Amino acid sequence: MSWTGFKKSLNRAGTTVLQKTGQIERTVDREFADEEAKYRANRFEKECQALQKDSKQYIDAMRAMTSAQCRLSDTIQTFYGASDRTSDGAMASHAFKSAVEDMDNGVQRELDAPFRTTIMEPLGKINSYFPVVNEHISKRNKKLLDYDAARSRLRKIIEKPSEDPTKLPKVYPCHGLPPFHFLRFDTDLYNSQAQQEHDDAKEVFELLNDQLIAELPQLLDLRVPYFDPSFEAMIRMQCKFAEEGYEKMSNVQRYFADSVRDDYAAGQLDAQVEGVLQEMRELSICGAN
Repeated sequence: MSWTGFKKSLNRAGTTVLQKTGQIERTVDREFADEEAKYRANRFEKECQALQKDSKQYIDAMRAMTSAQCRLSDTIQTFYGASDRTSDGAMASHAFKSAVEDMDNGVQRELDAPFRTTIMEPLGKINSYFPVVNEHISKRNKKLLDYDAARSRLRKIIEKPSEDPTKLPKVYPCHGLPPFHFLRFDTDLYNSQAQQEHDDAKEVFELLNDQLIAELPQLLDLRVPYFDPSFEAMIRMQCKFAEEGYEKMSNVQRYFADSVRDDYAAGQLDAQVEGVLQEMRELSICGAN
């Protein structure tokens, strides 16, 4: 931090303390406060960060799933290949291995790049805006402190004028009132340092304040149109992956007997598995007496 920045931070800290003790009036802008409250209440920033994190976990999980399927297929093919390579089960294991390898390659070839382009990159871009928005809000709050401090200094000069004539504001009686009954500032003719600091601080603050009041609600309103293409792309990619996966697994299923599905529904497959397990338990090496 530069020396100038350090002095500004110190002055703003002092202004904050004086405002808390009631020595400096605090400006309260209800319109800005309402818009900021809506922006914070919608948890827009946190939700977008969570969406980016979960989207990354989703594509990572897809890669992990297809990779795990490939490892499963290797093991299953080893089992069937060691027994009877001409059996329906061995043929099915070979078809399964081919299908899951195609799916794994498909994820890398057809899902990774589109997912990054249509989902991860837009999420990354919108999340990169939040630090800028927060910086604008922080800057606005700092400029508000500068404005309150400048207004307080100007008021003190008016109420307790300095004996130095160069520091006195040029004031003029209001039309229709006695000369000393009420005073009015003429900013065009007023050239004191305090007035200039006040006007500059007010101009900078109001510029930032008006910008935020106008654009914070616009940012919230744009979130749905912004996410529409990404949401549609995610659904389309999931549908394509599911459809292609179903097609590939259907080709594997043809190696099984047509009665397998009915047997499964009737609970007969469970009985078959239990029968094989019972045969294993009867082996002496599996603990049979």
